[in-house]
Amino acid sequence: MGLLLLTGARVSAQTTPALNATLEGLDYPCPVQYLPLKLEGQAVRMAYMDVPGSSKGNGRTVVLLHGKNFFGAYWRETIKALSAKGFRVIVPDQVGFGKSDKPNIHYSFHQLARNTHRLLDTLGVRQAVVVGHSMGGMLATRFALLYPQQTAQLVLENPIGLEDYRVGVPFQSVDQAEAGELKSTEVSIRKYHATYYPHGYPAGHDQWLLPLAAQTRHPDFPQVARANALTFDMIYQQPVCYEFSRLTVPTLLIIGQDDRTVVGKGLIKDAAVLARMGQYPALGQRTTAQIKGAKLVPLKGLGHIPHLEAPAAFQAALLGFLQ
Repeated sequence: MGLLLLTGARVSAQTTPALNATLEGLDYPCPVQYLPLKLEGQAVRMAYMDVPGSSKGNGRTVVLLHGKNFFGAYWRETIKALSAKGFRVIVPDQVGFGKSDKPNIHYSFHQLARNTHRLLDTLGVRQAVVVGHSMGGMLATRFALLYPQQTAQLVLENPIGLEDYRVGVPFQSVDQAEAGELKSTEVSIRKYHATYYPHGYPAGHDQWLLPLAAQTRHPDFPQVARANALTFDMIYQQPVCYEFSRLTVPTLLIIGQDDRTVVGKGLIKDAAVLARMGQYPALGQRTTAQIKGAKLVPLKGLGHIPHLEAPAAFQAALLGFLQ
């Protein structure tokens, strides 16, 4: 029996069964389909939701790209809001995440962008608004750089990668990262997720956290841990912060002002380095200035995930830009 994410039902560790590498048995808010891909000689499947607009669609499509420690279902309320306004909404689980396969390959933002491009081409989408949260913001940026003609507008919600983590975060090998991932438990995942919300968890956040914890109890977890380590290395090794000035599409940044996320923050031992990194108010302003014509919506009192912490404020900023 899966978790009833469709209704946002309350879930707990006691009622969450172990989940395999592709979250089999976990209910997503909309039907899940799969795109077959071949990557490095391996046949893999990329999961996605394709949600039509309300009765009178407006002919426009929005693609929602998830963060590293999440999966596409956490866009549920955003999907509802966009669909109600007539947008077709496409929500992929990137390869290595969620219900998609987790092959042991070289992960790159270029490849994930190409996979997303392939998905849109397969679905007949010539142009879309691309919205990326956290790691999804790095991917959305890479997508807009590679496929500007397919990107109608770009929206970055508290994206990571606004700074080069290699400058302040000590290097660790994939094997070291994997060893750390293999130690993950519900307690450690909950502790990490708490950093996203400086003022406390919003109601209902457990439904996005507990599936990840449930995977740690499944025999497939080493496969998940390996993919997690490889995608951490992707983020660390493949910055986009030097390329924002190359963007040519209309861009909006939505930045929760109390966010202090730094990928690999726990590896930093120097207090001065910790103090200067993850300063999202300044990072948001700097990045906006680098992108010609970009707009910034600062959201006071919010952390790393405005679309979960304050859905109404996030949706107002997003829809205001799209309309």
